[in-house]
Amino acid sequence: MTRNLVRAGLAAAAVAGLSLSAAAVPASATPAGPGVTGTIISKTTIGSKDYILRRITLPPGQSTGWHYHDGTLIGYVEQGTLSHFDASCASDGVYKQGHYIKEPAGADHVHIGRNLGTVPVVLDVLYVLPHGAPLSEDAPNPGCDFQ
Repeated sequence: MTRNLVRAGLAAAAVAGLSLSAAAVPASATPAGPGVTGTIISKTTIGSKDYILRRITLPPGQSTGWHYHDGTLIGYVEQGTLSHFDASCASDGVYKQGHYIKEPAGADHVHIGRNLGTVPVVLDVLYVLPHGAPLSEDAPNPGCDFQ
């Protein structure tokens, strides 16, 4: 069902007149590891919401850095295994290829995504954000012994 939501987001972007970008840019977070990239595939605004479809790649041993989002995210793991941790330093999910992840909005949902495997993690992520909000908000390490 969630993959259908990601596909629906892409379809909505296409119908509404998407803007495409193939440029890879560093994924936003504090600090993202070397080689972590995010490529915006489509972006559109409907009402007061921005719908952004983005492909994120995390090389082995790298992370997104600590961050949170101002809106909900729905992701699909195309490749690899994403290890996800919350601000208590506890794992709140391990997402393998073919699995979905949903991240709630708000500063009370600080988290980090890590690639603890040996192959790149590739995620397709649909961001549903308030219009004009950044993709993510940087957050300090909450005291965990990993970054």
